[in-house]
Amino acid sequence: MGMAALSAFEMANLVLGRLAYQVHVLSEQGGPVRNSLGFAVESQPFGDGFFDTTVTIGSLRVKPSTPGLLAYLREAAGTSRRVAGICTGAYVLAEAGLLDGRRATTHWSHARSLQRLYPAVKVEEDRIFSVDGNVWTSAGLDLAVALVEDDFGSEVAKAVARKLVVYLRRPGGQSQFSALLDLEPRSDRVRRALVHAKEKLTNELSVEELAAAANLSPRQFSRLFRQETGQTPAKAVEHLRLEAARVMMEEGRHSMDVIARETGFADRERMRRASLRAYGQPPQVVRRSFESSRISALE
Repeated sequence: MGMAALSAFEMANLVLGRLAYQVHVLSEQGGPVRNSLGFAVESQPFGDGFFDTTVTIGSLRVKPSTPGLLAYLREAAGTSRRVAGICTGAYVLAEAGLLDGRRATTHWSHARSLQRLYPAVKVEEDRIFSVDGNVWTSAGLDLAVALVEDDFGSEVAKAVARKLVVYLRRPGGQSQFSALLDLEPRSDRVRRALVHAKEKLTNELSVEELAAAANLSPRQFSRLFRQETGQTPAKAVEHLRLEAARVMMEEGRHSMDVIARETGFADRERMRRASLRAYGQPPQVVRRSFESSRISALE
């Protein structure tokens, strides 16, 4: 999974029409390194070469790193412009002491273990990626796309995301969980209705409208939707709207009135009540947490 994220750099070269990135795969001893699927990846041994960005990847089963790997990463932290950890690569950076006192994230299933093992790390367990100084951590592919954006801007990053067939380039503060994935509809009809809702948030999105998108009667649709998702259509639509509102809050470019209108809540009060139900916090508190994270990253 970690190696797959490196495809973003290859796609960036294609988008830019030049060799903007050269990727070198390193290991302590060099030679073939067997991965979790059972086949080997060729690597070069650690040396004295300088790399602009050093990215470390972990493994499905986290295990202690060798002294040589930890020493190499500590040196890289002082010579590379950026040091990054993909998925459980964050454990390796933490083991090397590079995350002490820093904000960091990893795959959601490992986040609490990372916090328990390395209490000096400020683990943000539900972020897509975190940036603290020159240290970047992420759950996966989003980190590589974000690095490309850092180097060449949002338009190149969007083009790379399209080539990777990623639905969109997600902001770092967005939840690792998507409302659509969380609902997990089994049938194409319910899935079509949810995609329609996500794309038309400013509509009323009544049961009748969603049923029409699913090509079902309202009664059939309501029954099937609850069977497949365990929620009412109205509750699912609220979750989609809150997810979109969180993204707009993190961007920091819009007033609460605009966010409420653009996400279909119509007014700030309805959005406030929905936020309290879902997060136990009003939108202003959610927004302040994003703003605080941005300020910390700049510092």
